Amino acid sequence: MTDAAAGTPAPPPPSPWERERPARARVAPVRAPLSRERVVEAAFTVLDRQGLDGLSMRQVAAELGVTVSALYAHVSSKDDLLELMYSRLFDGFEIPEPDPERWREQVRDFARSGRQRLLSHRDMARISMAHVPFTAELLPHVEALLAVFRTAGLPDRIAAEAGDLISTYIDGFVLEEGMWQDRAAQHGGDGSSLARPDWREMADKMQDYFASLPEEDFPHLRALAGLMVTDSSDERFDIGLEIILRGLASYLPDPAA
Repeated sequence: MTDAAAGTPAPPPPSPWERERPARARVAPVRAPLSRERVVEAAFTVLDRQGLDGLSMRQVAAELGVTVSALYAHVSSKDDLLELMYSRLFDGFEIPEPDPERWREQVRDFARSGRQRLLSHRDMARISMAHVPFTAELLPHVEALLAVFRTAGLPDRIAAEAGDLISTYIDGFVLEEGMWQDRAAQHGGDGSSLARPDWREMADKMQDYFASLPEEDFPHLRALAGLMVTDSSDERFDIGLEIILRGLASYLPDPAA
């Protein structure tokens, strides 16, 4: 039994004007307009995939599906792009008002968050080392960190050097971590984790080697063999930071004096 027999009307034939109407053209999806923010995001994508050595304006343009010349309406050069990428890491980051009673804790928070910012993208430590942070966007952060040191009571000469000392320590530590990430990726890992799959084996070999050295020639290496190499990058970072903080604290005025 057909639908028509069941009382359901059959659809009418197409009208003459519908027969003459051309087929609807396929509409291409609307592409988001190019902007500085999109260029920076695409650069981060390329950086995470290929590293700093593989980052180029041509690769960024390919990631966006545009010509290289289109990028220069938003960034003036690759160096300009790298500077924008570095500045982007500080979006939303604020140093609290300086507290002379908590200055060490405030510097620890600054250093730990700085390390995490650099670890958020591949090779950012290399980019950080190549760019002086005295841009208009980053000067407020430099000012806030100096305020922490000076409010704590550090002499001006020491306060002036302390910020660079902390930043250099963070950059160097993260640069080493990045090298281990790349090594893990080359040996079959994905390189996305700080875990070092071959590190424990290497650490054991190094500790055994130090412990086997002649005691009369290497008494200190033998004594510290079990402590020379540790598993935790977080622990190593915090210990190094504490050494720096205690050194800075030694310059504080003696309250008794």
